[in-house]
Amino acid sequence: MSLLRPMDSAFPIERQLGVDASPVVLVNVFTLDKADEQTFLQAWQDDADFMKRQPGFISTQLHRAIGESPTYLNYAVWESTADFRAAFTHPEFIAKLSAYPSAAVASPHLFQKVAVPGVCVA
Repeated sequence: MSLLRPMDSAFPIERQLGVDASPVVLVNVFTLDKADEQTFLQAWQDDADFMKRQPGFISTQLHRAIGESPTYLNYAVWESTADFRAAFTHPEFIAKLSAYPSAAVASPHLFQKVAVPGVCVA
């Protein structure tokens, strides 16, 4: 993958990895060329298979934008930032990034649940 583009340039994923939190949800938006979708899907599946075997992994889901947009959104639930950091910085995972199409752009960001009275529970 040629580019990681932060959702929040003031606090990119590299800084987020240093924050101890649990549980966390990774949200990652991928933009790519339509011609690269099959290559992307294979690379993402290989990554997901790796992540599923890592300590602290809970679940993941991939979504495709509706219509003609070759944009994908992935979210993954992890027990902690530390668990995600260990997987995200693992040499085997880093090596897998070269399988993504060169024009693909990923925008990963970590989130935590927010309690909103009467609506959302934490």
